Amino acid sequence: MLSRPKPGESEVDLLRFQSQFLAAGAAPAVQLVKKGNRRGGDTNLDQPMLQDHRDMVTLDNLPDLPPALVPAPSKRARPSPGCLLPEHEDPEERLNRHDQHITAVLTKIIERDTSSVTVNLPVPSGVAFPPVFHRSQERQGRSAISGKRSIFAQEIAAKRASEAKVPPVREVVSSLDPPEGAVSYEALAPREQGCQLPWGSPGFQGPHLVTGKGLRSQDAEQEAQTIHEENIAKLQAMAPEEILQEQQRLLAQLDPSLVAFLRSRSRTHEQAGEKATEEQRLGGHSVEVTGEELIVPISAKEPRQEDDLDPGAPALALPVNPHKEWVHMDTVELEKLHWTQDLPPLRRQRTQERMQARFSLQGELLAPDVDLPTHLGLHHHGEEAERAGYSLQELFHLTRSQVSQQRALALHVLAQVISRELLDTTFSWYHGALVFPLMPSQEDKEDDEDEDEEPPAEKAKRKSPEKGNQPPSDLARRDVIKGLLATNLLPRLRYVLEVTCPAPSVVLDILAVLIRLARHSLESATRVLECPRLIETVVREFLPTNWSPVGVGPVPSLHKVPCATAMKLLRVLASAGRNIAARLLSGFDLRSRLCRFLAEAPQEMALLPEEAEMMSTESLRLWAVAASYGQGGDLYRELYPVLMRALQSVPEELSTQPPQPLSVQRIASLLTLLTRLTLAASSTAPKPSSDCAEASLSATPSSITWTQVSGLQPLVEPCLRQTLKLLPRPEVWHALGPVPTACLLFLDAYYQAWSQQPNLCPEDWLQDMERLSEDLLLPLLRTPSLGSLWDSLGCCSPLCNPQFCAPAPEAVPNLVSLGSAGGRPSLWLPGSASPFPFLTALLSLFNTLARIHKGLCDQLATILATPGLQNYFLQCLAPVAAPFLTPFSAWALRHEYHLQYLALILAQRVATVQPAVVINAALHHSMVLALLSRLLPGSEHLAHELLLSCVFRLEFLPERASGGLEAADFSDRLSLGSGKDSGCGRGALLAQACQDLPSIRSCYVTHCPLARASLLASQAWYRGELWQVPTLLLPVPKEPLLPTDWPFLPLIHLYHQASDTPSGLPPADTISTAVRALQWVLVLESWRPQALWAVPPAARLARLMCVFLVDGELFRETPIQHLVAALLARLCQPKVLPDLRLDCPLPGLASFPDLYANFLEHFEAVSYGDHLFGALVLLPLQRRFSVTLRLALFGEHVGALRALGLPLTQLPVSLECYTEPPEDNLVLLQLYFRTLVTGVLCPRWCPVLYAVAVAHVNSFIFSQDPKSSDEVKAARRSLLQNTWLLADEGLRQHLLHYKLPNSALPEGFELYPQLPPLRQQYLQRLTSGMLQNGLSEA
Repeated sequence: MLSRPKPGESEVDLLRFQSQFLAAGAAPAVQLVKKGNRRGGDTNLDQPMLQDHRDMVTLDNLPDLPPALVPAPSKRARPSPGCLLPEHEDPEERLNRHDQHITAVLTKIIERDTSSVTVNLPVPSGVAFPPVFHRSQERQGRSAISGKRSIFAQEIAAKRASEAKVPPVREVVSSLDPPEGAVSYEALAPREQGCQLPWGSPGFQGPHLVTGKGLRSQDAEQEAQTIHEENIAKLQAMAPEEILQEQQRLLAQLDPSLVAFLRSRSRTHEQAGEKATEEQRLGGHSVEVTGEELIVPISAKEPRQEDDLDPGAPALALPVNPHKEWVHMDTVELEKLHWTQDLPPLRRQRTQERMQARFSLQGELLAPDVDLPTHLGLHHHGEEAERAGYSLQELFHLTRSQVSQQRALALHVLAQVISRELLDTTFSWYHGALVFPLMPSQEDKEDDEDEDEEPPAEKAKRKSPEKGNQPPSDLARRDVIKGLLATNLLPRLRYVLEVTCPAPSVVLDILAVLIRLARHSLESATRVLECPRLIETVVREFLPTNWSPVGVGPVPSLHKVPCATAMKLLRVLASAGRNIAARLLSGFDLRSRLCRFLAEAPQEMALLPEEAEMMSTESLRLWAVAASYGQGGDLYRELYPVLMRALQSVPEELSTQPPQPLSVQRIASLLTLLTRLTLAASSTAPKPSSDCAEASLSATPSSITWTQVSGLQPLVEPCLRQTLKLLPRPEVWHALGPVPTACLLFLDAYYQAWSQQPNLCPEDWLQDMERLSEDLLLPLLRTPSLGSLWDSLGCCSPLCNPQFCAPAPEAVPNLVSLGSAGGRPSLWLPGSASPFPFLTALLSLFNTLARIHKGLCDQLATILATPGLQNYFLQCLAPVAAPFLTPFSAWALRHEYHLQYLALILAQRVATVQPAVVINAALHHSMVLALLSRLLPGSEHLAHELLLSCVFRLEFLPERASGGLEAADFSDRLSLGSGKDSGCGRGALLAQACQDLPSIRSCYVTHCPLARASLLASQAWYRGELWQVPTLLLPVPKEPLLPTDWPFLPLIHLYHQASDTPSGLPPADTISTAVRALQWVLVLESWRPQALWAVPPAARLARLMCVFLVDGELFRETPIQHLVAALLARLCQPKVLPDLRLDCPLPGLASFPDLYANFLEHFEAVSYGDHLFGALVLLPLQRRFSVTLRLALFGEHVGALRALGLPLTQLPVSLECYTEPPEDNLVLLQLYFRTLVTGVLCPRWCPVLYAVAVAHVNSFIFSQDPKSSDEVKAARRSLLQNTWLLADEGLRQHLLHYKLPNSALPEGFELYPQLPPLRQQYLQRLTSGMLQNGLSEA
């Protein structure tokens, strides 16, 4: 019997097998029948075969063995006896069918027949070159081409279609795109094991990939059908396993994109076939186009964005099936029937597509995800049909309708939108973008596209280059003003003001918007100033020098009429920076306009009385802002008579009962202007450092001299006396508003400038100060009404009442005034009844007098003894929640902190000059420390002065001379229970720290640096150095100037410097800095513990550990050893120890376990058994802390156990903190037992942890918890058995007979003389079982 061919045999072997078969003469299993012409219809065996005249190419020299292009297919199992091969099958035909060699494909190549292909010549034209196509030309009559075809390809396809004289639809579809019904390899395989192959499905009725194009037209379809039938027969002859194997092999060889294409075509064709079958089953109501089914060319559709995203999407489901009998329905255009479908579902999530704002018929802005019923008339067939409402574009389109009702409806809705969404002072229309954004942000798009999470660092690095090109919607989410400026709002507003000449209300709204933009930042103010023709239009139209008199009643137009709001806009712009103020004064002729509006009294202006008062007030304020930079001094000579006349009329105006609010504001502005001009007379301008015009302009020396302002005091002082007489009458006092405050500030500036005149006699101003103090100030201090003002400080304080600083529900971070829009009581800091302005001005005057005339300090010190001030300080020191930082709350807190600073500086001056009269020094020092940690950006000068003068002032530490040193030593003896050497006690350390206060101050001034530019700007403002003031805007409040743990800053800086400098730090500087910082921390821990309340005990422990990580020798210094030991004892006090929580997030520390691992590594390397170092290592190993810390020592740094020789008597905490409760971590217990058995942990090297390990192992091996798991029970029995078998009798005795921890004993624990009965029985039961097991094994 002939053997079957085996894998790997060549064609020579097959021919040899064939020869043997023929020589044997055996009957063949099958009969080979030669078919006729496959393209001739039915096969006729009687007729001779038609001779094929096509060219045949044979390849005879191909190699016998196939090349190893792909891995060889796995061996197939031999067919079972129950599945025999058919006997009539020809072996040669079977071999040819399963042959995978390249010769089976390339031995017979049929060339493409091009005899029937039509050759189209180019159309002749009368020009030399064909016309150039431009993309703007309309391509009428050409079908829309899908997705990714270029314009050139579209033109070629359209040209071919026109030349083909409208071919059949099926041919058009096949020429524009591959057929959608292609059978993929996925369709050729069964979906699951045991399922029926779809041989009879519509997808297998005809070929879909092989169309026969290229062959002769009369034989093309028959040839393709014959190939299709052969493929079907071959698939039917294969087993399902073979089909799956062939499918996997093809998928491994084919391009993945080709596979995806075939699968998509297969799904599309299957769905089309199912739809056709369903229509036939329902009665065949569909329209027949081209004989078979409704085929719509892809080119006849719009670009298929949704179809491309989902190739398997079902066809368009119409509510009514069109019939061909209907008029104009011979060609169905499905894209025009989309409106008949149901509304698509709303997109509830964020989308990457732009969404227009839509409004209801009442002009209300509708949220993008609102679901409204269709009967309201808000749904239509425009863009975004699923969303209710009308966009502005659609409304404007309806206003041009020929139907009057549509025009009326559109105009009505637009009017409602404008009235509701007007550009008012609250920006509510733009605030809507924050509530429900109409356009997705760039971050939302990236988050939607990238579903995989990225590390935050890589994501930030990827987004950082794109911040400069963010769309306005993204900017508005972070900053509303920047988002507005990015929309080209300024040119539009300028166009409205300059061209359209709107109504007065619109002009005032636009000016209010510009004021809000200018107040945002220096950048926004600069953009407002540099907007082309914007400021020119405002000055020309709304600040004219000549205008027609305005009558009573509403003004029809504000153009060519002075407007106080326009002057306010210029004042806000000037407040943004000194260069802007200089440009306004020089470039827009504001000097002449200021002269024009100030030369006349408000009653003489041809304006409405209220508008005239406001115009005069805003003009004075603008001049005062310019004078704050040392500018505008030349106007003083021109307007000197006007100012004197106005100042002389102040007493008469104040005598009017009740005072007019607008007049009061104008008088306060006048006094503020005189204050700035007086300070300008005492300043000397620096030389300009640049050649530019602005720098030279801003540095122009003032023309005001002391002689010109020296006569102002006799006119201002009577005004102050007149207002102070009204202090007992609260209703009149509150009506006066800022006038008494402005008078006090003027006197402060006047005496400050007088004392700086070099050519005048000091006796003159000293005598005048004495006169003012005796006649005015001291009697004021004795009035009960002033005490009531001090008593109301706590009620008005934002610091004592954090609810005042809470942002309003409608507040936006960058719209500052929203934070103070209503809902505030009158008795608070900015309120009309607030005592803060007057008391701040009074303290400022007292400080100036005390600084110049030190003999007045004892008299002025009585203000510090006011009970209201002391109670206010106590309220500020109470542990309350910190105020919420917003731009408005920062503004309010800045004024409150200024009052506190002035009171504390006055206390420091009194303590320096008259130490005997110092009262409440400890309270003042605590207040200084609290204020230093609360100061916000913009108050750098105050922080610097507090560090230099108050924080390290010995007079503010009365404990030094009142028994505080002895009390510290006595407290330590009581807490430790043993006496210590007085030379290293806490009292001696505190005494040395008090002596080293100057060195400590210099250390902290060095290591608490403030930004130099900000410090210089703050100093210029507070000191009245007008030539150095860069801007009047406050910086953005983000956090206080100094961190809450600022006493530890020198230690943190040393740690970072040591980490960045591998070679080490200079020993002298390192030791001195560490000693000074530790001394000051010890002073605060001992006498001012409330100053460190904001620093958790765990954070303090981490800062102390940094001292040991700085250097390998620093902790060995004797002063550092004593100071760290004293601080460690403070942390281990019973009242502090419960607050030591190492598992909570710590400020300034990423992970305490990581720091502790670094600490262990450093201890193992450089400690050499130092006891203080070991105490810090042992402190985090208490039982209540994380087991991770104990595993780090016993698992990764077990070598450090030999250096932990701290005696039990020097342990800073009780031993029970380490032994209670019993350890339940099985891994740690096994590590305990291993270190004990191996001798790594012994009482001679590490007595503390030896006692701890023995206690936990003993508790574990004798515990009998019935709820324990099997693993724990097995581990317990194993440890007890190993303990019983220990050769070390001492360790065995300790582990079995442990009783209680006792630090007084050498071992650290007590032992049972003999085991308790229960333990004895349990041990005997276990040991007897061990003996029986041993005997049985033997």
